[in-house]
Amino acid sequence: MSLHIMIGLIGLIYIVVFGAMTVLRREGLSIRFAVESLVITAICVILVVLTAVQIHPVVFLLLLYLITMRVRILVDVANLFAGRRNYAQAEKIYDLAGRMWPDQTGDLVIEVNHAIFLLQKNQLDESVALFTDVLSQANKGFLGVKYEAAVHYNLGVAYLRKNNPSMATIEFNAVLDTWPASVYARRAQQALERQHHKRAAQPEEKPPTE
Repeated sequence: MSLHIMIGLIGLIYIVVFGAMTVLRREGLSIRFAVESLVITAICVILVVLTAVQIHPVVFLLLLYLITMRVRILVDVANLFAGRRNYAQAEKIYDLAGRMWPDQTGDLVIEVNHAIFLLQKNQLDESVALFTDVLSQANKGFLGVKYEAAVHYNLGVAYLRKNNPSMATIEFNAVLDTWPASVYARRAQQALERQHHKRAAQPEEKPPTE
């Protein structure tokens, strides 16, 4: 098989496979992702056909992945710095990811992880506002079920830290409704059980006596 044909097939298979994965994750189909992948594939095919450049299929696939997944890669790097409490560097990388022309799903991925980052810093009001903004966009079809469950769980944690157990309970129950088989659902269930035990351990208030 000719190299240019192989590269073209790899590009098309890449689009189909990742497109199917986005549907399974309930993130919606990204036109930008498909267009970017087609343009990169076309450029590489033209280079191989019209020039002496020989692009190895593995190199092409790696290049395709790095370019189309740039936003998620940057978010993962930012999360790594945040986990090491290098908050200043993490903030810069989140900002850089936002300037890398993310699609609708990419925008939401940045917002979700940035909100979790703010929660780690205990900036509760800011994180709640950002989580709430993400959930307001969930009906547009670009917030995957994994991220929706993560938002509900972390929003519940934020409400607990703000001493608002009633709102926390609503969010933890929303995790169970969104993705009951997820790790977030297990954590939410544990949080609900802790709240139940805490309420049960509190003595009942006696009515005032005259």
